[in-house]
Amino acid sequence: MHVFDIIALFIFLAGLFIFVNTYFLKLPSSIGLMIMAIALSVILYIAGFLFPGLQIGAAELEEYDYAEVLYHVVLSFMLFAGALQIDFKKLSKQRTPVLVLATTGVLISTFVIGTLIYYMLHWVGIELHYLYCLVFGALISPTDPIAVTKTIKQFNLAKELEVKIQGESLFNDGVAVVLALTLLDIAHAGEDHPLSVFETVNIIGADIGGGIFIGLMLGYLGYRLLKYVDNDAVEVEILITLAVVMVGSFLADFFHVSSKQAAVVMGLVIGNEGKGEYVSSAAGDYVFKFWSLMEESFAAMLFVLIGLEMLVIPQRLDYFAAGFFAVNIVIFGRWVSVFIPIKLMSLRHSFKPNTIPILTWGALRGGLPIALSLSLTDFHGKDIIITMTYIVVVCSVLYQGLSVPLLMKSFGTKD
Repeated sequence: MHVFDIIALFIFLAGLFIFVNTYFLKLPSSIGLMIMAIALSVILYIAGFLFPGLQIGAAELEEYDYAEVLYHVVLSFMLFAGALQIDFKKLSKQRTPVLVLATTGVLISTFVIGTLIYYMLHWVGIELHYLYCLVFGALISPTDPIAVTKTIKQFNLAKELEVKIQGESLFNDGVAVVLALTLLDIAHAGEDHPLSVFETVNIIGADIGGGIFIGLMLGYLGYRLLKYVDNDAVEVEILITLAVVMVGSFLADFFHVSSKQAAVVMGLVIGNEGKGEYVSSAAGDYVFKFWSLMEESFAAMLFVLIGLEMLVIPQRLDYFAAGFFAVNIVIFGRWVSVFIPIKLMSLRHSFKPNTIPILTWGALRGGLPIALSLSLTDFHGKDIIITMTYIVVVCSVLYQGLSVPLLMKSFGTKD
C-alpha cells in the first residue's frame, strides 16, 4: 500500500467518524471520535484473530514514516492554525492571566509531571532518564482547544472565565510543544557528555530564539503580502499562508532552530496584524475559516491514528500500569499548574469561584500529544512515553469529557 493510499484511508475514516458522530451518536466531537477510534482498534484486533491473513501489526504500520509527516506537516499546520485564532484584543483584561497560565503553568506542569513520572517508573521497575520524563511532562501538558471550546459553550459560564479557558487552551499548545522539543534536544545532546550550564542555555537560546526570529520575519512578510493582495483573491491569500508555514518550517529546520516556535510566532503575527474590525483587514475571513477547517480535519485524522496506535504500542502489563498511574499524575500536575499561578495572581486579579476545578477538570487532552509523541526521534524509552500518552489521552477524553457536564451542573451552570 502506497503512502498516499494511507492518507486517503485516514481522510475517509475521519469523514466517516464525523458523519456517524454528527448524525447518530450526537456526542461532543472529541468523545464521539475517541469512542469510534477505540472501536476501530477492537474491530481490527478481532478481525486479525478470526482471519489471520487480515492481522495488522506494528511492522506493517511502521513501514511508513509517519514521524516525518507528523513532525513537518501536521504539527506545524496545527500550531499555526491554533496561533492564528489567538486575538490579543479579545483577551482584553484577561491577557495577563491567560499568558501566565499558558507559560508558567506549562513550566510547572512539566516539572511536576516529569518528576513524579520519573519516580513512579522507577517504582514500577522501568528505567527512563529524567530529561525524557520531563519531555513527557511537556508533551502531555497542552489541552485540546477544539474540545475545550465546544465543551464550555454548552454551559452559561461567566464571560471572563470563558475567555480564560479558551485563551489558555489556544496558547499553551505552542508553548508545550516547543518546550518538549527543546528538552528533547537537550537530552540528545547530553547523551555523549554532561552538558554545562552554558551549553544548555545555548541550546535553549538557539532553538527558541532562532525560531522566534524566523517566525517574526516570515510572519511580517506574510502580513505585508496579505495586505497587498485584494481580499477577494481567496486562493492567493490561502496560498500565501500555506507558503509562509511551509517555507518557515523549512528554513527553521535548515538552520537547526525550532520550526514549531516559528509556526506559532507566524500564526500570532498574521492572526493579530492580519485581522481588523473593518473591511480593510489584511486577511479575509475565509483565510481564518480555512485554517480552522484544517485544524479540525487534522484533529479528526489524529483520532483515526489513535485507533491504529493501539496496534503499535507494546503489549506489556508494566507499561499499561504505568499509563494508568500517569493518568492521575497528569491530573494532579494540571491542578498544581493552575492552583499556584491563580493563587499568586489573585492578589491583583479577580477570579470567579470554582475557576481552579473547572480549569483542572475541563482540560481535555486531544490529538496533539499523540502526534508529538509519535514524531519524537528514536531513543531508549520512546515506547513507554507513547504508551503513557495513549492511555492518558483516552482516559482524559472519555473519563473527564463525559464527567465535565456533572462538574458544571454541580457549580450551578446551565446547559
